Amino acid sequence: MENSLGFAHFLANSDGIARFILVLMTLMSIGTWYLILAKSARRIAIRRKSNTFLKSFWVANSLNDIADEIRANNPTRGITEPFADLVQRGIAAVEYCKADNISQNPQGLIDFGTPGEFLIRSIRHVIAQHKAHMEYGNTYLATVASSAPFVGLFGTVWGIYHALLAIGMSGQSTLDKVAGPVGEALIMTAIGLAVAIPAAVAYNTFTRANRNALGELNAFAHELFTLLATGLKTVPQGSKGNEANHPANHAAGPKNVLAVA
Repeated sequence: MENSLGFAHFLANSDGIARFILVLMTLMSIGTWYLILAKSARRIAIRRKSNTFLKSFWVANSLNDIADEIRANNPTRGITEPFADLVQRGIAAVEYCKADNISQNPQGLIDFGTPGEFLIRSIRHVIAQHKAHMEYGNTYLATVASSAPFVGLFGTVWGIYHALLAIGMSGQSTLDKVAGPVGEALIMTAIGLAVAIPAAVAYNTFTRANRNALGELNAFAHELFTLLATGLKTVPQGSKGNEANHPANHAAGPKNVLAVA
């Protein structure tokens, strides 16, 4: 009685290379789903914190109140919420400039230039850091999405090669003897596609989300720079709390010199 064909039969009769390809694609899939779940959970948590912080920021009486709130809620450095981190580092840069460290006691190349240039560099540095954090894992997802189908295809070709060799040695070349082993080998291509598709969808989703988040962060950085550099706070037109008239909600405006490509 012939053994039933299927994945179990293919796995039992596969060699070391075929099993290595299966293990490799399994690890690629595990890494992909780990990044999907971890990045999604982190993005949701940060989005909630950002919304809460921005609401309290625009109704605060002064930047000093915001600074006190940040210190109270985040006593340690390394704030994961980007808007609060931007404000904290911007205020720290202003305080550093007020101490006249740049003009009288430069500690290195970073201290040279005007206080405004120092503030811009500080803000750009914060945005670049959070941009790197947002893009963590995207390279892996792109690699899996582009390579997994070819890895699966290689496994299929390797399986068909060994199946045809076994059929040739047995001397039985009828259709039922060829179709079964070749069909089993196609399982590797299906696995490769199953690994690649979630990675490709996740990469495109996270890339678009990162682009939108960085756009919001750059727009906020421009307004924060204005507040820190001039001490003037733009009053929204209309009634208090009318977010539709808030300058942060208008697409038109001056070119953002703080944007990080």
